[in-house]
Amino acid sequence: MLGLDVRTVRVLWTIGVFAGAGALVFLLRRVLLLLVFALVFAYLIFPLVQLAQRWRVLRRHRILAIAVAYLAVLAGLTLVGFSVGPRLRATEPALAQELPEMSEQVQTGEIVGRILRRWGWDPARVRQAEALVRDNAEALIARVEKAGATVLAKLTGAWVVVLVPIFAFFFLKDGDRFTETVERLIASERWRRLWREAIRDIHELLGQYVRALIILCCITFVVWTAVFLIADVPYAVPLAVFGGALEFIPVVGPAVAGLVVMLASLFAGYSHPILLLSFLVGWRLIQDYVTSPFVMARGVELHPALVIFGVLAGGEIAGVPGMFLSVPVMAAVRVIWRRLHAPRAGPVAVARRETSERTTS
Repeated sequence: MLGLDVRTVRVLWTIGVFAGAGALVFLLRRVLLLLVFALVFAYLIFPLVQLAQRWRVLRRHRILAIAVAYLAVLAGLTLVGFSVGPRLRATEPALAQELPEMSEQVQTGEIVGRILRRWGWDPARVRQAEALVRDNAEALIARVEKAGATVLAKLTGAWVVVLVPIFAFFFLKDGDRFTETVERLIASERWRRLWREAIRDIHELLGQYVRALIILCCITFVVWTAVFLIADVPYAVPLAVFGGALEFIPVVGPAVAGLVVMLASLFAGYSHPILLLSFLVGWRLIQDYVTSPFVMARGVELHPALVIFGVLAGGEIAGVPGMFLSVPVMAAVRVIWRRLHAPRAGPVAVARRETSERTTS
């Protein structure tokens, strides 16, 4: 027809479908991001829902169990606010008074010169370093302030505060029905089984990943608070809260938190910056090679180099949300890839492969 080969038409049609799907995803990226955050929040709440449903009264009432889980989260956040809030409020006047002075020291290069002179640098090289900082500090501070304001506005917007819990409620309530509906639409028994296994693996993966992130954040907050208070680090509690929150962003988050801690301590004239830096580096090694593997268990099973690449690529594509979502997305793609190739290898080979991977991990 019209001189076109059937195979060519099929290829063009496939390319058009994928291009249209990509364009639709780009246009709906904000809504899809909202749904993803709601899904993450749902996985955070899901263990509480399961715990609530162990009660005989709530065993057959999923909605009431979800309401109990929401109330438990609200009570936990209130408790944390009452315990940490007074310390944060106590540091507000000092921060409000010292932030303008800190900004001025950065822009003039004074803070850099003071540190370099303490380390015994030649005065001429110190002046060159101060001039370099003065030439670039203003633009850098403006970018940091703009990025911080953008992230804060997105995190505190109504679409996050209101809509994320609402969509998470529907995920928790009707997630099983949605999975079963999609399964009934698949005609082939083989593909139905593949869908069932892939969804089960992704469900376990995301649940374990989100819970592990929460545990890692809490561990960082507790350890940093204890160490900073004992070592008399300036702004100990706010810096510990900041470091714990940034554990949600793989690789980049902890690096930014460590940098902020060092800069804040230097601005405030902390007398032991080398010891503080040693603690931050040592803690990062403990988190990456001891705590994180133990908490996540088999978890995402991704090579560290692939994680770094994924985080950087996610940041280029979608900013901070892309960094946060890059690791679970790559892990989910890996799960689907394994399930797609599992039937070719046969059940015995698949079982041997999974046993080998479980032994080596």
